[in-house]
Amino acid sequence: MPKMKTKKSAAKRFVVRPGGTVKRGQAFKRHILTKKSTKSKRHLRGSTQVCAADMGAVRAMLPFA
Repeated sequence: MPKMKTKKSAAKRFVVRPGGTVKRGQAFKRHILTKKSTKSKRHLRGSTQVCAADMGAVRAMLPFA
């Protein structure tokens, strides 16, 4: 039986909170920012949590978190 390993790319992107929810950064804030309005860029600041539909995939990538 091979060892369970954490996906290191996922470990860099997600933080598991004490309550069990997973924190992630906002998407669509990296490039092509000139055509986006200031309001939309402002709303993309900060972080949010992973939705329930994706929690299974995130949990599989982070088995020890």
